[in-house]
Amino acid sequence: MTLPQDPSDTAGTETAPPRAVVRRAAIATFVIFATNGFIFASWAARIPAVTGTLGLSTGEMGLVLLVGAIGSLCSMPLVGPISGRIGIVRTVRLGGLLAVAAGGTLAVGLLVESVVVVAAGLAVFGVGIALWDVGQNIEGADVEHRLGRTIMPQFHAGFSGGAVLGALVGAALSALGVPLPLHLAAIMVAVLVIMAVVPRHFLPLSMHEAAVSGAADDGVSPAHADREPGGALAAWTHPRTLLIGVVVLGATLTEGAGNDWISKGVVDGLQTSEAAGAALFAVFVGAMTAARWFGGAIIDRIGRVTALRLSMVSALVGLTVYALAGTYWLSFVGAVFWGLGAALAFPMGMSAASDDPRHAAARVSVVSTIGYIAFLAGPPFLGFLGDHVGLRPALLAILVPIVVALILAGATRKP
Repeated sequence: MTLPQDPSDTAGTETAPPRAVVRRAAIATFVIFATNGFIFASWAARIPAVTGTLGLSTGEMGLVLLVGAIGSLCSMPLVGPISGRIGIVRTVRLGGLLAVAAGGTLAVGLLVESVVVVAAGLAVFGVGIALWDVGQNIEGADVEHRLGRTIMPQFHAGFSGGAVLGALVGAALSALGVPLPLHLAAIMVAVLVIMAVVPRHFLPLSMHEAAVSGAADDGVSPAHADREPGGALAAWTHPRTLLIGVVVLGATLTEGAGNDWISKGVVDGLQTSEAAGAALFAVFVGAMTAARWFGGAIIDRIGRVTALRLSMVSALVGLTVYALAGTYWLSFVGAVFWGLGAALAFPMGMSAASDDPRHAAARVSVVSTIGYIAFLAGPPFLGFLGDHVGLRPALLAILVPIVVALILAGATRKP
């Protein structure tokens, strides 16, 4: 028994040669990654407006945002089984539709100034983003296998670039006084159009089945390769997958700490202006985006394990220099090395988790979930520690997971 095909899953396969199909799928995946980053950052840029509209304190808004994070965290382990049943195209589209529904709920909540309705919208948003995020990584890993070269970092560069654009658009609309409900409505329309058009160019279902055809040697239908008895649970007990998850957790903490605290660290620790802090954040994100865009060729040349180790060394050096620097310009240098080091580990972890196409969906879900725990727990922990020892010294705690990731880098070696 095979999965029922979505008509869009077979679009173009009769007239386009397979190589052209894969290239088109790569472009579509890049657009989906970029759109994901744009949506996320557009919302994040307007959080101060939401806080003011609802009359919440910073701590209270943090608790409301936690609802969305928990929604994502609870949903990510389920994406593997879901994508195995309905296919990647439908999984990503379902994530997009849930994000649109969440946008409508958030808009209503802001219009009636209801914290409960906004929290409900964020919960739905978290679930939608989880389906969207893990689904796009599964598709990206399959496209990478088909191309025969490392391209996952470029997909994540698309996310970073989309996030930068989304933040700029959000900031501009905020400065112009555009109401957030109107902003959300425009985003909802854009997502609906993109989800209707772009995923139809993902790899056809037949090519996904071919990618897991090795499962047939074990008497398992390729379409059901990730739905063997205990398949989803088995991914959580697979030693290599868990080790990759620990590596990704260290990388995610490294990236998340930079995103959340690199600007505030120099403002508080070196008494720089907020503009100077924002510029340092831009340097960090720019270094990450450049490394992701050009990193694929470097990984193919020196190997995944070596590239990961160099990344962790760069992050270790950059974070240490930033945390101990006595001048802004030395912090600038640290931010560059920190960004370069934080860029490639997460996409390499996604590639490593999908090395066995038969179980890629379940294992990417596991690694994504472990990495997301760092996004959920890292910022509050560092903030709490920073209250006691200072923010920049507190960031040195991230050196521990960086060293652990450096030690365990060999787990990402292709079997």
